[in-house]
Amino acid sequence: MGLMTIGAFARAARLTPKALRLYDQVGLLVPAAVDPESGYRLYDPAQLPMARLVAQLRRLGMPLATIRVVCDLDPAAAAEAITAYWRQVSADAAARARLATLLVDHLSEGGATMSDPNSAVAVRCAAGCDTGLVRDSNEDTAYAGGRLLAVADGMRGSGGAAASAAAVDALKPLALTDVPAADLLTMVAGAVSDADRAVRGLASDADQPVTTLTALLLSGAQLALVHVGDTRAYLLRDGELSLLTQDHTWVQAQVDQGRLDRGQAATHPQRAVLVRALGGGRQVEADLALRTAQPGDRYLLCSDGLSAVVDRADLRSALAAPADPEDTVRELIELARGEGAPDNIACVVADVVAA
Repeated sequence: MGLMTIGAFARAARLTPKALRLYDQVGLLVPAAVDPESGYRLYDPAQLPMARLVAQLRRLGMPLATIRVVCDLDPAAAAEAITAYWRQVSADAAARARLATLLVDHLSEGGATMSDPNSAVAVRCAAGCDTGLVRDSNEDTAYAGGRLLAVADGMRGSGGAAASAAAVDALKPLALTDVPAADLLTMVAGAVSDADRAVRGLASDADQPVTTLTALLLSGAQLALVHVGDTRAYLLRDGELSLLTQDHTWVQAQVDQGRLDRGQAATHPQRAVLVRALGGGRQVEADLALRTAQPGDRYLLCSDGLSAVVDRADLRSALAAPADPEDTVRELIELARGEGAPDNIACVVADVVAA
């Protein structure tokens, strides 16, 4: 078969002549020949597989520069590159979907605009960690600052303590920067990616430590909540204690699917098996939420060394008592120790006050 005109080639490749001219201009799909008199582009039928691949990659939304790289790879490497590209697209889409859901929820509650980022609130807070009565080392990290509250629970061998500390340290720069409320979730999501890379960087030939992370970042009256794993965040408001996070554990997934009830999950031997953690799996997926802080609110962030052994009613009673955050942290740790404290205990208590 001889050379094909641009029109015939476009129909065979399911492209448009305009697209073919663009791909020629950027050097992605150069015609086999150009008629010297008419200037018409002519294509070899052997170029059809490449043209069809380009058309399909464009339908995926892949940028031309990336397509050029993919087309220069062998089939196996090209397949890996396309997989990596689509994984990133899916992650970006999921992040935008979560943000859209948050905005819809906020507006559905009657908020025509996001809360004023300059609203005058502050937090009084305290953090505490305890090894417990069974463990001989502490892998938990708790941090309480004027804008950042965080708890992380490291695991898997000797690197657990370093992993939890690295995760919290990755968020600390956010507390030193004026973050517009509208950018809170984007900034936090980026910091979580940094935390994941930091934890992965601690891997050795013998060990890949992982850690959970639950944190709150304050900007004006807005609180960005980030959560991965089975550390938890609670809110005491008007005497009611609410759990703000959902455990990323195997047993919680079974509860969600109706295969276990909550009583079975509480005593299941695999109740501590995580399905999400920083440093584990291919790509971290954190839960993000945006909340409005109100004076009188009291927040608790804690590891499962507290939440798994202390009854929720006792948690509420301790948080509702008229004690400052430092005393409340000590009381919560004592409650866990009174139940045998089989694990490390980390907790942060923060009171929201008018500035």
